[in-house]
Amino acid sequence: MALKDILTPFTVWKNVFKEVVSVKDPLNDRPGAARYRGFHVNDVDKCIGCGSCEVICENEAIDLVAVKEATLGNSGLRPMVDYGRCCWCALCVDVCTTASLRLTNEYTWVSENADDFRYIPGVDAKPWDNNELGWKKPEPNYHFYGEKRQDMGELHPEERDHSFIEMIKGFSKEQAMLEADRCVECGICIAACPAHMGIPDYIKAVREDNIEEGFKVLYDTNPLPEICGRICTHKCETVCSVGHLGEALSIRWLKRYIADQVEANDYKKILKTDGITNDGKKIAIIGSGPAGLSAAHYLALMGYSITIFEQFAHAGGMMRYGIPSYRLPYDQIDKDVNYILSLGVEIKYNTKIGKDISLEELKFGYDAVFAGTGLHLGRSTGIPGSDHENVYQSIDLLNKITEDIEIYVPEKVVVIGGGNVAMDITRSMARLQKIKYGKVGVIATALESEENMPADREEIVEAREENAIVNPGWGPQSIEIKDGKITGLHVNKCLSIFDDEGRFSPKFDENNKQFFEADMVVESIGQGMDLGYITEDVKKDLEFGPRGRVVVDEYFQTGVNWLFIGGDIIQGPDVIHGIANGHKAAVGIDKFLNK
Repeated sequence: MALKDILTPFTVWKNVFKEVVSVKDPLNDRPGAARYRGFHVNDVDKCIGCGSCEVICENEAIDLVAVKEATLGNSGLRPMVDYGRCCWCALCVDVCTTASLRLTNEYTWVSENADDFRYIPGVDAKPWDNNELGWKKPEPNYHFYGEKRQDMGELHPEERDHSFIEMIKGFSKEQAMLEADRCVECGICIAACPAHMGIPDYIKAVREDNIEEGFKVLYDTNPLPEICGRICTHKCETVCSVGHLGEALSIRWLKRYIADQVEANDYKKILKTDGITNDGKKIAIIGSGPAGLSAAHYLALMGYSITIFEQFAHAGGMMRYGIPSYRLPYDQIDKDVNYILSLGVEIKYNTKIGKDISLEELKFGYDAVFAGTGLHLGRSTGIPGSDHENVYQSIDLLNKITEDIEIYVPEKVVVIGGGNVAMDITRSMARLQKIKYGKVGVIATALESEENMPADREEIVEAREENAIVNPGWGPQSIEIKDGKITGLHVNKCLSIFDDEGRFSPKFDENNKQFFEADMVVESIGQGMDLGYITEDVKKDLEFGPRGRVVVDEYFQTGVNWLFIGGDIIQGPDVIHGIANGHKAAVGIDKFLNK
C-alpha cells in the first residue's frame, strides 16, 4: 500500500472547518448545483434542427416541430420537450452537433395545466432562459462521434507531379468504417445534394459492412458512382451537421469506397437488372455527359429503346474531355458507362448533331429527344493580344491531353482563371513541363482574391504543392507580343469585380501593376454552350432566359414538347447537377410519352 493511500482518508478533515450550508427557506429557495440538470434552453439560431436529440432520446420526450423556414443546412425544425417523459439524462445535450442545446439548473416548475410542460426551448419564453448555470456540452472536443475525419491517402507531390496517375488512393475498409461511424444520420445533407441521394443510408451500409446494400442506395439516384465518388463538388459536406464542431464527414470518399468495392461483373446481379428489355418507344439523347448518361440509365430501366449521339470518340463528355486523369481515371469512367450500355443503351460515336445528323431527323426518327450537350466552348478575355496563335482555351488543351495529342509546352505559361478548370489546366501544364524540362514554370492568376476564388481549396493547395504559382487578385490588361512571339501578360491589381447592383464590372488599380512572363497564355474564364444544332424553326418555339439558357419546366421539358434539355447548359456546371437533371428528365419523358 502506498503512503498516499494511507493519508487520503485523513484529507476529509479539512471539511470540518468549512461553514455548513443550510437552506433557510426550502420552499422558495432551493437552487440546484451549478451543473444540475434541469429544464432545457436552446439557441434556436445556432440550432440546425438535425434531430440528433430526438433520435437519442429513449423516452421519446423530444419531438422536432417546424419553427423556421427550411434552408440548406437547416431543417427549420426545433426540439419540443415533453417533461412528462423527460428523465433529465442530458444525452440530448451531449449529442447536440452544434452545442445549441443545454440544461439550466432550474428544476422546480408549478402549473395546473399539464400542457405547459411541453414547450419549445428558445421559442417559448421561460424564466430560466438567461440562466447560464446548468449542464452544457463539456468542452473542449467532447463528442459522441469522431471530431476529425479519416485522412485520405494520396500520392506525395514528388510522386505525382510528373505523371497523370490517379493521386487519391481511396479509403481502406478500416478507414471507411471509422469515418462512417462519425455520421449521426441526421439527413441534413440530403437536401443539399442536387440528386438528393440517400446519404445516411449508404453511410450506414458502410458502417455495417453491407456494401451491396450501399451500392443499391447509390444507384437509386446516381448511376455514376465511380465518377461522382471522385469529382463530385460534395455540396453535402458543406452542411454536414458534425462539421459545426468538428470536421465534416467525408461523404464523397465514402461514396467512392462503396463503388470501388463492387466488381463491374457484379453490377447487374446486385442491382437485379438482368431481365431489362428495351423494346419500348425510342428516345434519342444528344451527348454522353453526366446528364445524358443519367437520362439513358433511368429510361432504359423503364424499358425504352435508347440511342445516344456522341460527337467524340469516347463517352463521358466534359468528365472525360475536361477533367485530367489524375483526378478521374478513364477506366473508372468506362466502368460506369459500360454498365449503362449493358442495359441495352446504344452510343453512336463521332456523330455530331447538326453536322452528321440533324435535329429534324431525330424529331421524326424518335419519340422524344433529350439534349445534354454541356459547355464545350471556351470564353476569351478579348484583351489586346488574345488572338495570338499561342493563346489557348483551357477546354481545347484538356481535350487534346485526354486524346493524348501532343500540345505546345513552353517553359513559361500563364493561366487566366480561378475556377476548377483553370486549376486543372494549370496542374496539367505543370506536369507536362516537369516531364519535358524537369521543372515547372506556370502561373495561374484570377480576378478574385484567394478566399473568393471559385476553385475548390484543395485544388489550389495541390497546385502549389506541384510547384505551380497561384497569384490571384489581378486583372489581365494585355498580352505583350514582340517579334511575333508572346513575352508575357500585363495585369493590374483588381479592386472589385461587381458593381453595386451585382453586375460584372471589374475595377482596377492603375498604379499597381505586374508583368507575368510567358511564352504561352491559357484562358480559362468560363465555358459557353454550343446550341448550333437547334434549328431556327425549333428555336422560335423556345424561350430563352439569362445568359442564353433555354427555359425548361421542372422536368426539363422545353416549349417544344418533344425536346428536353438538361445538364450544364441548363444548371451547374457540375456532375451531380447533370446526374440529377438527367434523372428528372427521364421521369418527364416518361410522363410525356404516357400522358
